[in-house]
Amino acid sequence: MSIASQIHSISSTLPEGVRLVAVTKTQPSEVIMEAYKAGQRLFGENRPQELAQKVTQLPNDIEWHFIGHLQTNKVKMVVGKAHLIHAVDSERLLAAIEKEAARQAIIAPCLLQVHIAQEEAKFGFSPEELCDFLQSGILAAISHVRIVGLMGMASFTENHEQVRGEFRLLKQLFDRIKNTHFSSDKHFCELSMGMSGDYLIAIEEGATLVRIGATIFGSR
Repeated sequence: MSIASQIHSISSTLPEGVRLVAVTKTQPSEVIMEAYKAGQRLFGENRPQELAQKVTQLPNDIEWHFIGHLQTNKVKMVVGKAHLIHAVDSERLLAAIEKEAARQAIIAPCLLQVHIAQEEAKFGFSPEELCDFLQSGILAAISHVRIVGLMGMASFTENHEQVRGEFRLLKQLFDRIKNTHFSSDKHFCELSMGMSGDYLIAIEEGATLVRIGATIFGSR
């Protein structure tokens, strides 16, 4: 199937309120434009250098999401270019984003990444660490970062029930945090979970953003 056909096929499976982030890591601009011409406007990048380059090369109505692990020394390449940073996985990174957003005099929308997988390689706050962090009151001193939801990656496994359980855990955590810490904040509404192999399960468990690359563009 063509890129346009894949975009339309995936989009047809998304219920109202769920948006597709087409993951374009390593993809050249002409390939991304195929998806753009098919109507896709949300694109996700994993590498700061690629994001910074593509923002200048491609149409300015694209909504760029930074979905990879972000190092603090690369924050300047992402803040102000990404419409949403998906993977804020530490207080240190949050502080670096806050500092850069303040320097630019902007508000940087971000998701807090939660480690839900049974894999050590994944990044993110544990559910317990996240709750402690939110209870610490640190966010009250943050004025240039807007926390708009959570992000997580399930284990890379064929066990769909394990994947479903991990996504369900994240949704339950999202609901609890929203009720406890963001009950009056209309911006806290995004749950980014699900990739090419498990996005349908993620949607069933409450995802609002799904990050899909290989199914659209083929394996890299």
